[in-house]
Amino acid sequence: LRKLVLSSSVRTPLISCVRNCSGEGPSWAERQMATIGKREVVGFGLNGNPSYVDMPEFPMPAIRWKEPTAEIMALREKEKGDWSKLSIQEKKDLYRASFRQTLSEFAHTDVGCWKFTVGGVCFIISIGLCIFMLEKEFIYGELPESFTPESQRKQLKYMIDSGNASPITGVASMWDFENERWKEGAK
Repeated sequence: LRKLVLSSSVRTPLISCVRNCSGEGPSWAERQMATIGKREVVGFGLNGNPSYVDMPEFPMPAIRWKEPTAEIMALREKEKGDWSKLSIQEKKDLYRASFRQTLSEFAHTDVGCWKFTVGGVCFIISIGLCIFMLEKEFIYGELPESFTPESQRKQLKYMIDSGNASPITGVASMWDFENERWKEGAK
């Protein structure tokens, strides 16, 4: 055990784990900034993480799409003034520095997604039907005798004759005992 603790292959990860857990080392914000580079954080983002996502449900990502260059920074200074002095191309460049696609571009990218969904649903339904057919064939036995129409008629006759079927509101109330048939209007 002593050799295991003293070996450098075990000691280095153990020390870094202790350092990070004790509050030393890079903080959460520093680790996040290392993953996004020099891109500017401009909002809360999806789930509070500084990440870029193109989604119609969440149109404002937390960070800009491109890292700032000298050209983009000059345009950002120019945009603080009168927008009528900006050319159409400069406005497009500013937009593309912040966003990868326009709303109409990324909203229409998954037009074939419904085919995959319908295919998946049909596949799952077919698997369920196959399992049902296999169970019916190999697991379930024959239906009991009480399920045959003749046996059900006998059970109904017994219920009516024995009086156990509530002669006021039950099945017996719809039976005409004098003519041995169902009353008119009985369901």
